Amino acid sequence: MEPFTGLTRGGTPWIPQFVTRIIHERCIGCGRCYKVCSRNVFDLIEREKLQDSFDNSENDEEMEDWEEDGFEDDGAMVMTVVNMDDCIGCESCSKVCPKKCHVHAPVTRDKVA
Repeated sequence: MEPFTGLTRGGTPWIPQFVTRIIHERCIGCGRCYKVCSRNVFDLIEREKLQDSFDNSENDEEMEDWEEDGFEDDGAMVMTVVNMDDCIGCESCSKVCPKKCHVHAPVTRDKVA
């Protein structure tokens, strides 16, 4: 499928890259992406709550990586995607992130209604 394409003000085609997830192992919870996003796509959560969501999931491999990186019960905050559908594909979040923890992808036309 062909990706959804926009146009710049000058008429140049542009393919928006929408946020799909955050690599939590890299996130330091600085909040820069939260502050730059005008669409309320992100929210800070405690690492412990994120770890609990791993405990309730079937993704044991990701949980093992989490523990190996030393993130057990440290009380720190990390960013998470809460409103993925509100992302406009500007990639501002990844431009301000010092740890490059945002993952983006284009959306195909069949997913745009």
